[in-house]
Amino acid sequence: MRTRRVRGTALLVTALSLVLAAGCSAGGGTAAAAESDVHATLTVGVVPALDSAGFFIAYYEGLFKAQGLTIKPKFVTSSETAIALQVKGQYQITGGNYVSYIQAQQAGAANLDIFAEGSVMEPGAQDLYTMPGSPIRSLADLKGRTVAINAPNNILYLLTASLLTEHGIPVKDVHFVTKYPFPLIPGALNSGAVDAAVLPEPFASSAEEQYGAVPLADLNQGATTNFPVEGYVATKQWAKQHPQTLAAFYRALEEGQQIADANRAAVERAMEDLPGDLRLTPTAAALMSLDEYPVSSGPVGTVDKIRLQRVVNVMKQFLGFDPSFNINSMLINGG
Repeated sequence: MRTRRVRGTALLVTALSLVLAAGCSAGGGTAAAAESDVHATLTVGVVPALDSAGFFIAYYEGLFKAQGLTIKPKFVTSSETAIALQVKGQYQITGGNYVSYIQAQQAGAANLDIFAEGSVMEPGAQDLYTMPGSPIRSLADLKGRTVAINAPNNILYLLTASLLTEHGIPVKDVHFVTKYPFPLIPGALNSGAVDAAVLPEPFASSAEEQYGAVPLADLNQGATTNFPVEGYVATKQWAKQHPQTLAAFYRALEEGQQIADANRAAVERAMEDLPGDLRLTPTAAALMSLDEYPVSSGPVGTVDKIRLQRVVNVMKQFLGFDPSFNINSMLINGG
């Protein structure tokens, strides 16, 4: 069964990445044993990007509770961080960018199943930013300049590499800086520590509101138009051991996805409810460009194989990725 889209006009969301950590016992490798952990307490590590709006809505609107799950959200700086903690057993479910998951799978650093889709990029969700008065007026002006992204060789690098290549600019002529996590990138751009920055929502709207950052180029173009950004994964071992808990999480998540894809006001409320400095002001929330949030009516693992294989194909084109890799190795239902 294919995933479906529930609205006519797509909402645009980014950034980047969510991590769900299950605090329940990993013991008991049978479905029967898993029946007893449906009322699990799950610790969720998430990059607080708009790509995760479906999860945030499910959390803040009590959809996980309705499925018998207690969620304890935590925040991480990148999908790479989430994967590292998942491999160590601290997180049983994570949500983040497909590029990092696929790289970890191919390298043998993790053994993952993609069980749900999170976001598909739309116009304005992932942009390249500069500051007012910057000498950078076009993509060609990026030669020899520094561009901030939150982690090396991830989804933002891939999107930017695609954009530069399609405009005839060698990627090697641009210097990528990866030492700043998302919340610190707008400040680094404003201070001049970097010349430009790739920002997903909601960090893009925050940078515009707080510092007056201006978009140089939308990454939603060319080979990466409407590109799949975020998905949710579990290790193959954990998914096999805890099918009922995974199914409960999946049902709540899909409800959140459907609300996110159809109700902008719900997305704005969720981002305004984030804790501390991560919380968006109503003004910034109103400025956000939203993504599409794919919705599935099928069982756990129902994803659009063609859409996800497209990520692999673009990685092969711009990252020199393993030409033999197929997304089937990461699908619960084998595609």
